[in-house]
Amino acid sequence: MALQGSLADIALPDVIQLVSVSGKTGVFTLSGDGADGKIFIKDGQITDAVAGKLGGEYAVYEMAGWHKGQFIFTAGIESERVTINKSNTSLMMEAARRLDEWRVLQRKIASMDLVPYFLPREQGQDQITLSPQEWAIVTKIDGQLSIAKLEDATGLPAFDVCKVLYGLVTSGLIALRSTEEKPVQAVAVAPSQRSLLALAENVRKLADESVGLSGSIAVEKQYRIARAEIEAGGAMNSVSSLVDRLARAISLLEGGDKAGEFLRKVTPLLS
Repeated sequence: MALQGSLADIALPDVIQLVSVSGKTGVFTLSGDGADGKIFIKDGQITDAVAGKLGGEYAVYEMAGWHKGQFIFTAGIESERVTINKSNTSLMMEAARRLDEWRVLQRKIASMDLVPYFLPREQGQDQITLSPQEWAIVTKIDGQLSIAKLEDATGLPAFDVCKVLYGLVTSGLIALRSTEEKPVQAVAVAPSQRSLLALAENVRKLADESVGLSGSIAVEKQYRIARAEIEAGGAMNSVSSLVDRLARAISLLEGGDKAGEFLRKVTPLLS
């Protein structure tokens, strides 16, 4: 008989702990909060998970926060891949930490349906410095997309998106409105030199992953050109040009498929 029940009656971490102790192999199938997911266990250890667009440990963290829905454990089913190498204890501790942080985030972000928009900035205010992840989110804010749609647009976990937005709200860079409120015209935010340098560095790392040691010299050369342009006052086009040059170099060194893979990875940071 399959182990099954309601997430409202028993939390997922408690069920996983029970199965772990028994050393079972199988898959948890969950449906809750308008989404579905699976957690695969082998000999009591979580090996793989998927929830919507999320995979691996981030899918586990997502599902650990579901408080509504159903779960069923089907024994004997294994995943063909291993995406999780952390112990169950480490996963559940991190999931608990994130749930605690979620409660803090919800003080300012009460719903994923809220729409972020930029607040006007007075001339002469300090330049804005953003990390690559913050930049990927900021470039999608247009005063129209809800937080849930930003999550889809960036491909980032909801937790990461909300954590960045919480910081932006706290710093006074953005505000949140309900979908019923009148849309506010988005205010363009020019990235600081530091943000552009961080973005170029992130692009360089993705290129290095595509070419390996054999092409690292070519990647470094193009990166240094872009860095010099940015330090001389270059804007976002310096990073865009870097991406174009690196894509051509990767295509010559590793082939078109590798270049395409590089562009797919880097595009969310630029669009």
